[in-house]
Amino acid sequence: MTTPDVTAPPRRSGGFTAESVRHDFPILHRTVNGHPLVWLDNAATTQKPRQVIEALTAYYGAANSNIHRGAHTMAREATEAYEAGRAAVAGLLGAPGPETVVFVRGTTEAINLVAQSWGRASLGPGDDILVPVLEHHSDIVPWQMVAKETRARLVPVPLTPDGAIDQDAYADLLSARTRLVAISHASNVLGTVPPVKEMTALAHRYGARVLVDGAQAVAHFPVDVRDLDADFYAFSGHKLFAPTGIGALYAKPELLAAMAPWQGGGNMIESVEFGETTFAAVPHRMEAGTGHISGVVGLLAAVNWLTSLDRGAVAAYEDGLMAYAHEALAAVPGLELIGSAPDRIAVLTFTLAGHDPATVADWLDADGIAIRAGHHCAQPALTHYGLESAARASLALYNTSEEVDQLVASLLRLQQSA
Repeated sequence: MTTPDVTAPPRRSGGFTAESVRHDFPILHRTVNGHPLVWLDNAATTQKPRQVIEALTAYYGAANSNIHRGAHTMAREATEAYEAGRAAVAGLLGAPGPETVVFVRGTTEAINLVAQSWGRASLGPGDDILVPVLEHHSDIVPWQMVAKETRARLVPVPLTPDGAIDQDAYADLLSARTRLVAISHASNVLGTVPPVKEMTALAHRYGARVLVDGAQAVAHFPVDVRDLDADFYAFSGHKLFAPTGIGALYAKPELLAAMAPWQGGGNMIESVEFGETTFAAVPHRMEAGTGHISGVVGLLAAVNWLTSLDRGAVAAYEDGLMAYAHEALAAVPGLELIGSAPDRIAVLTFTLAGHDPATVADWLDADGIAIRAGHHCAQPALTHYGLESAARASLALYNTSEEVDQLVASLLRLQQSA
């Protein structure tokens, strides 16, 4: 066996098609309850291509070692793969260099890291943290916690009826008191893609910092943190065809350099005495303990796989598939789609008259169709529509119009059975 390949593959020729990439995903060829799997729960997690699975197998079969501290061959090989993953993430995000990328368990940990390290040092009484009603709980709760500790104020930014962030209200809420704006690059419950670049520029006029939750964005369209001028950008690998338990935080170099370590332990130190500890340089001083090395190997493989595709063609395909799904779902009596902002990713959250969302999900599961039901960790966004729960079908680049047709046919049978 050989060590994991840390080089990026050449760009695929012949253009992008969903059928061509489906061959890379073994799980898409299984059955559930006697039916071919239709995976429409991509906003919760994406499936993994064979390139990622094979990279994990190769790592554990031939290269398993701890990193950075070892002097032997396998430690060097594992370290090279780990740092190649950091460089690949920097490239994916358009970051100025790998030293601006911190590995974390996922978006939630990244946001908590910023809240506890940057937030505790930078926020104080009278400061405002602006968070749209659109946000995932992971971009609300950490700010509630740090606001309570620092006596800062958490300020919700309202939505318009179509599920977009109210830009007039946002502009009115910004002030000299605003220290941070936390925005999702794409909503996990409504699919809304806010004008992040414009919102960031406006926040910067007031001297505020901007954190962007990119968990739902990175798999759907290219991201350039320097073009956005984001101060912080976070994402989770498992939303990007990579393993669970690995993600990344980008921070502007000057901010990361000023942030104190959030956790203490091994790997993040230069030297330790009982009287004083000297911390390692960034980004390593933000990564206490043994990292998720195999997760980074898998993330590297996922980034290499994704960037070998024509990202523009992928985005265009997903837009077309979402439009097709909108039209097809309109044929289901009593189905109401939630959210209609003009810029959206392929997230289809809906209610079905006469049926609880959990019942809808159970019915579809019997037909091998996987969707999500519940509050989607975005209760304020659903409350905006007077809802406590909804069903959600979320699409990815390997989904097809035939799968949308199966979803619609199953929902029609549910309505006819009532």
